[in-house]
Amino acid sequence: MASRLQRRMALRRKLHILRTLTKSKSVKKSSIIMDAFVYIYKLKLQVEAIKREYQYLVNHIQEVKVEEVNDDKEGRRGLLMVRVKCKKGEELLMRMVEVFEKMTVNVVEARVTTSCDDHFFRMEAIVQANVDAAILNQAILNLIQTQNDEISY
Repeated sequence: MASRLQRRMALRRKLHILRTLTKSKSVKKSSIIMDAFVYIYKLKLQVEAIKREYQYLVNHIQEVKVEEVNDDKEGRRGLLMVRVKCKKGEELLMRMVEVFEKMTVNVVEARVTTSCDDHFFRMEAIVQANVDAAILNQAILNLIQTQNDEISY
């Protein structure tokens, strides 16, 4: 008799906790369980929406910044600093080098970083170019956009 009472008390305690967590107004056991099911289902939908938003952000984050380097102390006059951050892709570095070659851009110094954890490709390069910074910036953006279009299909 005592164990039956203990089980009943434990069930009531658990139902009370479940009712509190799900903010259910129900009193009946079946209604509390149904409210919990609906609550869990809504949470699952929210998690899926967050995953979709994260994937969208990963696919569309791209930063390209090309600016002139004005460091007379080291004799770096007429050089450009190129900073790129975008989604990783197949042969992105090689394509970047091809764009530099096509535009007759000489890379003086470069640092490239990729990581499995964050899904991004980062590059910082000091280049010597006979083109305007805005033109080089647009060429790199076009390259990244072309790569993202290829990955989407």
